[in-house]
Amino acid sequence: MTTATAAASRPPVFIALQSSETARAIVEAIVEDNPEATVNDYPAMVKIDAPGRLVIRRESVEDRVGRPWSMQEIHLSLISLSGNIDESDDEFTLHWGA
Repeated sequence: MTTATAAASRPPVFIALQSSETARAIVEAIVEDNPEATVNDYPAMVKIDAPGRLVIRRESVEDRVGRPWSMQEIHLSLISLSGNIDESDDEFTLHWGA
């Protein structure tokens, strides 16, 4: 089983962000770094679903916002999420299992 097949067979994870200029940049970064992610726009939020794993990379978001961006800033836009969280200065990862 390939890594992509293994991830797709796991329960989906999601993150929901308030709609804002910064959140749009975060969503663009997520889509580029997670091609299997699905974006659902709602009036006041954006929900991103992914099979098994979703990674948000600081560097990818910085490229879009055009300034230094701390991973802690994601909490300013965060509404809800589903999955286990691994967080460092460079990545915010949602996943199920090891």
